[in-house]
Amino acid sequence: MEPGSPSTNASEQPPPRLADIVGTFIALLTLTLPVFVIAYYSSSETQVSQPSTYKMPVSHK
Repeated sequence: MEPGSPSTNASEQPPPRLADIVGTFIALLTLTLPVFVIAYYSSSETQVSQPSTYKMPVSHK
């Protein structure tokens, strides 16, 4: 058999179609889920409180 010629070995079958579908689903989920989570939490209104000011006691020497 020459190098580069197709193999006649029956054990070298392509992966099942279900594995391709599951892999594609996982890839899409990995790419889209973070975007939706960031969009969900960044759109929630958060109240930013102003820092309180304190008067420092003046020491008279």
